[in-house]
Amino acid sequence: MLTLSACSSPAPLPTGGESKVSGVAGGKGGAPATDGGTAAGSSPSPSALTPEAYKSELGSRHKAMSAAIKAMVAARGVKSLDQRVARAEEALSGAADALAGLAPPDAVRAQHEAYVTSLRNFATDLATTAGKVGARDLCTPSAVLTDLDDKLAALDEAGEALQSAGDFPADVVDVKAGRKQTRRLGNGSFILKSTLNGRSSLEINNGATRDAVVTVMKGSSKALSVYVRKKAKFKIRGVRDGNYKIYFTHGVDWDGKSKAFTRECSFERFQKTVKFKTTFTATQILWHDWRITLHAISGGNARTSPVDPDDFPG
Repeated sequence: MLTLSACSSPAPLPTGGESKVSGVAGGKGGAPATDGGTAAGSSPSPSALTPEAYKSELGSRHKAMSAAIKAMVAARGVKSLDQRVARAEEALSGAADALAGLAPPDAVRAQHEAYVTSLRNFATDLATTAGKVGARDLCTPSAVLTDLDDKLAALDEAGEALQSAGDFPADVVDVKAGRKQTRRLGNGSFILKSTLNGRSSLEINNGATRDAVVTVMKGSSKALSVYVRKKAKFKIRGVRDGNYKIYFTHGVDWDGKSKAFTRECSFERFQKTVKFKTTFTATQILWHDWRITLHAISGGNARTSPVDPDDFPG
C-alpha cells in the first residue's frame, strides 16, 4: 500500500464691494441689450429628440449590450467567464453614460431615466461580480446570473417598460436567473468510468470542507472521474496497470450539465505520477494499491500544484 498525501504550505464668497455689470452699451441711457440668449456660464437645455432619432440612438447601443450579456452566459470555463463579465460591465456602463446625455421624447422621459438608472446599477453589480469570479467564488454563468438576480430583473423590467412605451429597442435581457442551489452527487458516483478489471485499487480520502471530483488521466485520456463528498472516503477497485496523473477540483453545487462546481471552485493536481503495476512470480502475484488524501496533512509526502482552469481535464 502506497500513500500519496497532500502537503500543507503556509472659498468663501467675498462680502461687500460694488456690484458691476459689463457688456455692450445700448442706446442713450439704455440697459445691456437682450435677445433671449442664456446667461454667461449656463448651458442651454437640449432639445428633446424625436421618437425616430431616439429609437436610432437606442438601437445603436442595444446590439452591443445584448451581445455582451449573451456572450457572458455562453462562457465555457472560469477564465472565459471572468473576461466576459468584465466586457459586459464595460458595455453596459458605457451605454448608460451615453444614454444619460440624451434628451428623450417627453412622453418617455420617466421610462428613459429609470432605464439609465437600471443600466448603471446592473453595471455596478457586474463589476462586483467580476471580482467574485476572479476569486473563484463564482465559477459558472448560472452562478453569475443568480448573483445578479435582483439587478437583472430590474433591468429587464425597465427595458420592457421603455420598449412598450414606443416600440423602442431597450429590452436587452433575454435570460433568467435561477435560484441558488447546492446540488451534490452521491459519494463514489462515477462521472466517467472506464474498464476496471485490474488488480489494483485507489482509495481517496477527502477530508476537506468541500466536495471534490477526482479525475485520473492515463496519458492524454481520462481513465475515470469520481465524485467524493467532503469528509468522506471512496475506494476505486480494479484499476488497470499504467502510469496515471491525478487531478482534483473542490467546490460547492455540482452542475451535472456543465460538469463543474458553480461556486467556491479550485483546481489542483498531484505533482507525482502514480504507477500501478502487477508483477507475477512463480508463487505470487504482487500489485500496487494507492491511497491519496485531498487535504493537507502533517507529514504528507506529495506536493500538489494549482492548475489553470483551462488546463483542467473537463
